[in-house]
This record gives sequence, C-alpha cells and structure tokens, in this order.
Amino acid sequence: MSYKNKFTAHTQLKMSPFFERTSKLNESQEWRRWAGYLAATSYELTHENEYFAIRTKAGLLDITPLKKYIVKGPESQRLLDQLVTRNIAICKVGQVMYTPWCDEHGKVIDDGTVQRLSENKFRITSAEPNLEWIQSNAVGMDVIVKDDSFTTAALALQGPNSRAILNSISSKTLDSLKFFWMMETTFDNIPVSISRTGYTGDLGYEIWMNPNDALTVWDLLIDKGKPFGITPTGLHALDVARIEAGLILLDVDYISSRHAIIESRKSSPYELGLGWTVKMKKANFIGKSSLLKELDRGSRWSYVGVEIEWTEFEKHYRDVGLAPGLPHTAWRTSTPLYFQNEQVGYATSGTWSPLLKRYIALAHLKSKYAKEGSELMFELKVEHFRKLTKATVVKTPFFDPERKRSCPK
Repeated sequence: MSYKNKFTAHTQLKMSPFFERTSKLNESQEWRRWAGYLAATSYELTHENEYFAIRTKAGLLDITPLKKYIVKGPESQRLLDQLVTRNIAICKVGQVMYTPWCDEHGKVIDDGTVQRLSENKFRITSAEPNLEWIQSNAVGMDVIVKDDSFTTAALALQGPNSRAILNSISSKTLDSLKFFWMMETTFDNIPVSISRTGYTGDLGYEIWMNPNDALTVWDLLIDKGKPFGITPTGLHALDVARIEAGLILLDVDYISSRHAIIESRKSSPYELGLGWTVKMKKANFIGKSSLLKELDRGSRWSYVGVEIEWTEFEKHYRDVGLAPGLPHTAWRTSTPLYFQNEQVGYATSGTWSPLLKRYIALAHLKSKYAKEGSELMFELKVEHFRKLTKATVVKTPFFDPERKRSCPK
C-alpha cells in the first residue's frame, strides 16, 4: 500500500491532487485539517524561510481546499446580486470581487470572492460550505448551481517574484493583468486560469486548473521558479502574512452567523471593517434593511489593528529574569484589551512581524475606543501571572506594498 493510500485509510481525509508532491516535501510532517483536506502547516521544521519567501521571493501554496461553486444561467447575475453585498452588475467578465454575504439580519455568514468567468457564469470561492444556501436562494430562478470544489484544483503563488515566474511559463504575459482581474492562458498547452488575487497582501496570483493537470503544473512552477527562489509554503507562514495584511479569517476573527450560538457572537460587515463592500445603492440584497438601520445608528463594534508596544512588554519579562516571550507562530486566541481597567474589546489573532519588527494584532473594539491612536492595555501572562502592557490602535493593513496593485510600466 502506498504512503498516500495508508494516509487516506487511517485519516479518512481528502487528499489534494498536489499531495503526491507536498507529502514528500513536508519535512516537519505537520498537517492541519482544512475543509476536510490535509494541509501542510510548514514544509521545513520552522516556517521562517517560507514567510520570507512570500515577502522577498515567491511562496507556493496549495489552496485546493477552498470551497468553489459555479453559478451559471440567464439569472446568475441577479442571484448573486441578491446574495452578496457587492454590486455584481458592475463586475465585468474577467473581474474578481471580494465580498461578504449576510443573513437577513445583516450578520456575516461567510466571505470570499466572486469571479465573473463569462456573461452568465460565475465562480464563488469561500471558506465554508455554502452550496445549500446558494441553492435555496436560487429556487425559481433560471440558474444552475454546482459544486466546483473537487473539479477545480488551485495554487497560490505569492511574492515579489511571482509575476516573473508565471511569465516564464505562461503563453501570455501577465504584465497587464490588474489587481483582482483574471485571465485564461496555457502552461505547455495546459489550460489554466490565473487571477491576480491572494491572501498575503503582496503581489500574488492564484492559478485554477483541472485536477488531472495538477502535478504537471506544480512541477513546471517548481522547475521554472528555482532561479526566482520559489518555496513551497504552509499555513503558518500564510497566517503571519495575512495578519500583516489585515485580512480576516473565519472562525478566528469572526464567527459565521450560521454557527454563532448567541447573538453577540455575530458580526456585520461594518463591524468587521468591511463597510466598503456594502453597496447600498443597488437593489435589494439579503440583510440590506438591517444594514441600513445600522448605518443610520452607527456600529457598536469596530475591527481594528493594534500594535503592542515593545518597551513595557519587554520590561514585564525582564522583571522576572526572562527574555521577552514573543510568539513563534501567529496566535488565534481571544485576548482582552482594556481602557482604564475596563475591558473594551479583545484581540482575535496576532503575530510578531519578522519584516516590520512589530508585535501586531487584529481586534474587536467597542467603537468608542477604536479611533486610530487610542491607547489601550493588552493582557498577557508572564510566568503564570496576568500582566497588562500598552497597545495602540493603528491603521491596517500593517503591510501594504505598492507592488501588490501596480503593473510594470
């Protein structure tokens, strides 16, 4: 029995079409469950090299576990306009839109992208299963909704060298492909779609293909990418990069309104810093009336970036004779934030940024305390004792390079 078959028999987990390659490259043999798949947390024993590949060279990530749905038919645009907060009517063929979608109370169910593949055909990507919800809202409409999760494989190539690598393989140049647009091309006669999207806040692309072509595409990228420093990259490095980019993560930074047990666990797009995605001028969409009321009265909560200041943080450790205890990986635990001994919010995920040399976190704050520059206190434990250290509300994204959006002249 092969290694792959043994793994499948013992875990009952799905294997990505790239698993034949990723399983052999994974020195750490650390894996995480992602949407029913095994996903590498890091390929090397630590994730530092993979993180710096994203920021200085190119990181290659298997993103096949993303949920993917095709919506096609004469009323596909109408359906999507009702489902999501963005204005799909202005989404052109070849364009990609990031968007949340809400329940009838204006609370976020999930977030993802909508790709307009043709006039009446779209692909939705999401973190969680949404097929039944889309289908139930499509009843009576002239549309076909199908699960594309297992019929399309995907890779993300992220980092400053990603364009050069793809240009060395693609039959068409990517030089004019704009941020959040996509194109069709071929790699050695293999048809692929490439979108200029990603989850790292850097120059990057996502490559969509038939699973039967997955290993060939992987091998091409690794071979052609060697001179550019291409590096297989796992979820630990991705987590650091997405926090630097100020990007939210379902079940970590917010809970789907479908799964929240109590009302206070639910969040609206405005409370998640996604107000820019809510287009009130378009026709009715799910949650619009509730979001109009919230817009009028203001949101109780805001989602912000905070920076944990170094001097006080270091002193807490020095006082007990220890070096400062910085996290080795990004953390995903709710951590209280205070203003004058009153808890006014909580951080949901944070990391030491190796590039920025700053200790940063993403946080929910009561809106009154969420103004940029506000000084708060961040809770930490030093040798089992609770301490408070200074933290400041700062602008996100923490890291926002010009190359993310720019095209070569």
